[in-house]
Amino acid sequence: MTSKENKYILLKGNEAIAMAAIRIGCDGYFGYPITPQSEVLETLCNEKPWETTGMVVLQAESELASINMVYAGGATGKRVMTSSSSPGVALMQEGITYMAGAEIPGVIVNVQRGGPGLGTIQPSQADYNQSTRGGGNGDYEVIVLAPASVQEMADFVETAFDLAFKYRTPVIILSDGIIGQMMEKVMLPPFKARKTAEEIATLYPWAATGRDMKRKNNIFTSLDLDQERHERHNIHLQQKYATIKEEEVRYEEIMTEDAEYLVVAFGSAARIAQKAIEDCRSEGIKVGLLRPITLWPFPTKRVAELAGQVKGILCAEINAGQMVQDIRLAVEGKTPVSHYGRMGGMVPTPEEIAERKEKALEGAIEHIKKMKQNS
Repeated sequence: MTSKENKYILLKGNEAIAMAAIRIGCDGYFGYPITPQSEVLETLCNEKPWETTGMVVLQAESELASINMVYAGGATGKRVMTSSSSPGVALMQEGITYMAGAEIPGVIVNVQRGGPGLGTIQPSQADYNQSTRGGGNGDYEVIVLAPASVQEMADFVETAFDLAFKYRTPVIILSDGIIGQMMEKVMLPPFKARKTAEEIATLYPWAATGRDMKRKNNIFTSLDLDQERHERHNIHLQQKYATIKEEEVRYEEIMTEDAEYLVVAFGSAARIAQKAIEDCRSEGIKVGLLRPITLWPFPTKRVAELAGQVKGILCAEINAGQMVQDIRLAVEGKTPVSHYGRMGGMVPTPEEIAERKEKALEGAIEHIKKMKQNS
């Protein structure tokens, strides 16, 4: 699966995650197999980066072990990551909130599957609330990136690490089984050397790199029994999150300039929605698409601006209705907001893609038509 520089190759989304991690200087991957993301670990094992870049690849005994290894690796200033799917990421929530509280950078990839519980191995987007609301305890936020293509699966690995270390926070790449399993052409990032111990000590003076007599101990813990000091720490975290909300909102717009109706969708649902708005345009209905790339921070301001322009908004997502709540909060009743979704892993298989996709598009178009009739 080795590629030449600046050449497109055909990869699954999961494979693109693994290949990009090797090339951008990731120091370690700690994971556990679970469908539909097992190819991440499988690809890393096939590539054997420990023989080339020195990257550590370890199959942990569980998801709990994986996230705690990421906690430890991130505390030393290393670029470390894990990947899993919905019920596996649910098991990691304690570790993620510990990382947020201790301000430890790290990357978690969630290739979503249907739930609740063990659910199904088929794709879903039902972990939106888990990711954007924080599945652990306390007042914390996690940056969430939502790729909509295999290319973005590759690109977002480095983006996630850059954000994680810029803000000393965990970052989630929230994909789904469609993007994880589908194959597309990808241009992988160029190789970057892993940072040396000296570079880490210089760039990240907060890291646990071994104490000399020139600084105090760097201690990582989310526990503080001094309530006044702990409140100051929480205020610091909230100020950091406010900065992230101000500076790191990312989204894509398609045909919104003259749109009278708006579809908001992320990830694989945005790909279906794009075809839906093209069909609507062919019928003379002016529809645009807003695709949030960061689910947190959510593009609240832009949604609010577009709400003043359009007659109605449709949220299309592969769940019972989760992102739609953020849209309604942003809109503040300015325009009608409706939801269209599928659940339980009900998304197209390769053999049924035409039939299933057309049903989804027909449903989305009907919602938009009803909004137009009622306006």
